[in-house]
Order: sequence, then structure tokens, then C-alpha cells
Amino acid sequence: MSDLSLSTDVSLQAFNTFRIDARARRYLRITDPGQLTQLAANPALAALPRLVLGGGSNLLLTRDVEALVLHMGLLGKAIVGQDDEVTLVRAQAGENWHGLVEWTLAQGLGGLENLALIPGTVGASPIQNIGAYGAEIKDVFHALTVFDFATGKTRTMTAADCRFGYRDSVFKHAEGRDLVVLDVTFALPRAWAPNLRYAELAQALEGIADPTPRQVGNAVIAIRRRKLPDPAEIGNAGSFFKNPVVSGAECAQLLQAWPNLVHHRQADGSEKLAAGWLIDQCGWKGKSLGRAGVYPKQALVLVNNGGASGAEVMALARAIQQDVRARFGLELEPEPVTV
Repeated sequence: MSDLSLSTDVSLQAFNTFRIDARARRYLRITDPGQLTQLAANPALAALPRLVLGGGSNLLLTRDVEALVLHMGLLGKAIVGQDDEVTLVRAQAGENWHGLVEWTLAQGLGGLENLALIPGTVGASPIQNIGAYGAEIKDVFHALTVFDFATGKTRTMTAADCRFGYRDSVFKHAEGRDLVVLDVTFALPRAWAPNLRYAELAQALEGIADPTPRQVGNAVIAIRRRKLPDPAEIGNAGSFFKNPVVSGAECAQLLQAWPNLVHHRQADGSEKLAAGWLIDQCGWKGKSLGRAGVYPKQALVLVNNGGASGAEVMALARAIQQDVRARFGLELEPEPVTV
């Protein structure tokens, strides 16, 4: 039998990268999928609302958590298959994401390098469809295993089942609320080619004729370290807002008023606007509201300057949203899950 002894009144400060001091009324670290099977079979425990926690890097806690916190601690990673086109790598949900990227590069496997140094766990990566520097999880996704609280069983899900979108998946919607990701399998291309669509990354590798996956990964790490705060030093959840996506016509209209608007054309003709640029134009970069602030080097990142509550971070986010709405007529949507 797996261990089902719940802890009570547990501080979550060390388990969220914003370093917000909130407490979990009930807490269980999941180190064996059998624990979930037992939970589902226990009517009293199965009826409790749940909060599944990974690395806490996409989470804003605004109060103590009444739900049962399931902290994913499943570990392990391996190459599980190979054909002429791809190498299949499977990692358990509790594995550190950047640790997995480094491990694949050490095996000589390319495909995850553009996503290096993103905080969080493997299990959270498909939920958020994490992306950076012109790459997203869906580009290298093969399959994943979930535990379904509705049926009490595990099952495999394909990319189509996951319904990936920009920073989105089925797991962020009502249909996915009973699903807990146990492991993820990635299909890494054997005929690897560097993805240098992102201008800043291409510039960083300008002098190298045929960059290796390791060199691309190192360039991504250097750019991220230069622009983004380390959550171990300054509490933050990375990019706080999604980049707004607008029609080509709406973008053209905005460009008439704001010729320097940073925008990226998408495959379907829509335009993705740089939320950081919009926030910067509203004068928020480096500014604070209470103990929460906007990171001086990247306006897209909200930070805990020390002792901030989740409510203070939310107040700052709302003030920024209001200013961007007033100036540009655009709605900024937060990325982190707010509890």
C-alpha cells in the first residue's frame, strides 16, 4: 500500500517561485501513482477539491489553500524508443524541467534546447504548453500518461487529446480538471536542425556556422539569465502576462498610432504583440506597488520585492491591465494560475 498520510497546515512558501507565504490545510507529496488510486477509492478524500502542484512556477497564491494539495514528486527519465525519425524520451511529472533539458543535451539529443532554463516540472510543461524562443512543447510532444480521478484509472493521451494552444491545453479547462499528469514522452528529431527563428537567438549564434544543440541551449540560457530574475533570488513566476494575439487588420491599425509596436506574424496571418513592450510604454518597468514590482530588465515579469502577499501582486497586475487597456484598447491575460 502507498503512503496516504496527509500532512496538515503546511507552508507552501518554499513550493512556489513567487515565494508567497501561504499555507495548505491538507498536503500530500505524490511519489507513487498508487497514492492517487487510493485517494480516488476513498470517498471522503476523493470528494475534496484538489490543487495539483509541480514546481509552483506558474502559480500565484492569494490566500491559504483549502483544497487538498497534491505535490507531484514522481521521478525518473529514460530513452524509451527510437526509429529513423525520432528518439522517444519519457520523464516523470516531478522531474525538474531544466534538468531534463540538460540531460537530453548530455545524451546528444536536440529538440528541447530552446526551452532551457524555464522553471518548473515536466508534468506542468504540457499543461501550460510552455514555449520560448520560437519553440513550444507541442512541437516535440509524443504522448503523456494521466490519472483520471473521474474513472480512477490511468490512460494515455495524444497531442490531439491535449488540445494544445498558445500557453493552453485541455488541462486548463473544465474537461481536464480531474486529470493529473504522471509522465510525458517527447519525440526528439534525429535529423535535428537549429530553430533560430527568434531574432535575439539568431544574433547570439551569428558567428557559428553550424551550431550544435548544446550551443543553442547555452545561448538560450545566457539570454534568459541576462533578462530574467532567478526565482531563487527574487520571487517571480516568469512572464506574468500572455502576449496578446490580434488580427492583421487590428495590428495595422495599432501600427498607425504606434509605429514601434513589437509584433510577430503568426502562420495563420494573426499577429502576436509583445506584452512587455506594451507594459513598458505605460511606464511600469522598474516600478513598484507596495511590496510587488515590475522587474527593471523585463516589464513582463512581476516580482516579489520581499514579503509581498499574493493580493499585492494581483493589485499590481490589475493596475497594469487597466493602463494597457486605457492606452491600447488591449486586454492582458495573466499566465499564472491564481488560487
